[in-house]
Amino acid sequence: MSDPLAVLEDLRSESAELDRIVSELSEDRWALATPAPGWSVAHQIAHLAWTDHSALLAVTDAAAFAALVRDAVAAPDAFVDAGAEEGAALPPAELLARWRAGREELLRALAAAPAGTRFPWYGPPMSAASMATGRLMETWAHGQDVADALGVERASSDRLRHVARIGIRARDFAFTVRGLTPPAEEFRVELTAPSGDLWTYGPEDAAQRVTGSALDFCLLVTQRAHRDDLDVRAEGPDADRWLEIAQAFAGPPGPGREPTGARK
Repeated sequence: MSDPLAVLEDLRSESAELDRIVSELSEDRWALATPAPGWSVAHQIAHLAWTDHSALLAVTDAAAFAALVRDAVAAPDAFVDAGAEEGAALPPAELLARWRAGREELLRALAAAPAGTRFPWYGPPMSAASMATGRLMETWAHGQDVADALGVERASSDRLRHVARIGIRARDFAFTVRGLTPPAEEFRVELTAPSGDLWTYGPEDAAQRVTGSALDFCLLVTQRAHRDDLDVRAEGPDADRWLEIAQAFAGPPGPGREPTGARK
């Protein structure tokens, strides 16, 4: 299990890096379209602020969070976009202040959570460490959308280990959400971290495996780039199928991205 304090520090750092990218943007650049259809840079930050607020309610006010879940069930195809639209309509300075205040409040609440506590979420209940890991994954993924819109190259860090771990743990979910039977056996996954370290998961003697760049694997499982553009390889038919459908996020299958030939 992840160390909650270590994950919280990594989440703080990931958020601060994205904050540096957007903090000096002119108003017109907040309105730039990102690769997510219909979402501007402002929508991306508004979504992070909205989800941080949802997580804060899950940690501090279960009844209020239950009301959010009812809203989600009532409008499953619209509630995420509605939250992003509301925040994106704010002046950029107000939106940025809201995101900053909300994420700090969430960090404090997660740090103060008693060990072993599990909180409600849109999927299975989550520990403080799992909640923080999920927020880091979303911050990194939506930050990639922002960076792509602005033409910014972000420096990769070993904070990606949290994103990679979610992607690997979500393997079976990626199959079941598409009505497919998950593979019976574990895969071996070997990823080269930004630091040059080798991250390994699963049995060393597994018959099927996935290897490649940790950064590219994270882009794949968050569906921020197409497999054809990435340095991630599969050995075995089930592993190959997984790389076609992998997703680290909850909810229905995402549309993914079209290949560009720009990254590999």
